Amino acid sequence: MTDGDAGSEGRSEPDEALPEDLDAVRDALVSWYEADHRSFPWRETDDPYEILVSEVMSQQTQLDRVVAAWRDFLDRWPTAAALADADRADVVAFWSDHSLGYNNRAKYLHEAAGQVLTEYGGDFPETPGELSELMGVGPYTANAVASFAFDNGDAVVDTNVKRVLYRAFAEIRNADDPDYETVANALMLPGESRIWNNAIMELGGVACQKNPRCDEASCPWREWCHAYQTGDFTAPDVPTQPSFEGSRRQFRGRIVRLLGEHDEMDLDTLGHRIRVDYTPDGEHGREWLRGLLSDLADDGLVQVEEGDDQMTARLQ
Repeated sequence: MTDGDAGSEGRSEPDEALPEDLDAVRDALVSWYEADHRSFPWRETDDPYEILVSEVMSQQTQLDRVVAAWRDFLDRWPTAAALADADRADVVAFWSDHSLGYNNRAKYLHEAAGQVLTEYGGDFPETPGELSELMGVGPYTANAVASFAFDNGDAVVDTNVKRVLYRAFAEIRNADDPDYETVANALMLPGESRIWNNAIMELGGVACQKNPRCDEASCPWREWCHAYQTGDFTAPDVPTQPSFEGSRRQFRGRIVRLLGEHDEMDLDTLGHRIRVDYTPDGEHGREWLRGLLSDLADDGLVQVEEGDDQMTARLQ
């Protein structure tokens, strides 16, 4: 990896973040997806209205819960025209009854259907830029609809895709400011946004989860994946768990266990019992121990009493 120009320090050129055998990487992912993938009804249609409904419903909602709601919604309002003609209160009530999250999404979806009729003559716009003009349709949703309805989008980059890219490519992991969008678009099969975005999102949802299932899900990128080769599966949404040994969590646990064995203990006796290098005026001394006890008191676990000569602690 080489340094970029002055405006992109810490970033790599997209080609440098990709494996040399790019065609093999692409073919492996698409073949894996086509051989077996989760079945969702919106993957069986290219109707932009139906896809838009699925995308809006899927925001922060588990996909398995969306399926029934999506079918019920389309049974009631099968087209953008039908939705535009509906009473907005009915649409919001449906959203609430099906526990689909923020009711504003229902209002925006109703408004977007009206825009399609009045501003586009009933025909959905086909590019991400035009779709983003619809009410409540942000860049991600606009690109998803363009991809899945019209095969006319860029690479989709959601949390799952970022996790895949971060784990798979060392250059992404090592960059100070990873340019996920640029790398994702360089990786995507040109002109194949529908199949590609479905495939890489499936990879993140099935194989490259927060707790990875590389072998169980037969991840097609194992031979290229940096995380699989090194065993380091951290990612932007999967922080490294701080070490327990020597942590505040460890000493808080020791305090609670000791106080459970004794009615009460004074500060220095407790300190010497929980760590061998305790010295009252040292780095791990009274001030450090008071901080731990204060945390435990805030949690309602410990009661601390200040006397004339000493501080004592007991369990609540």
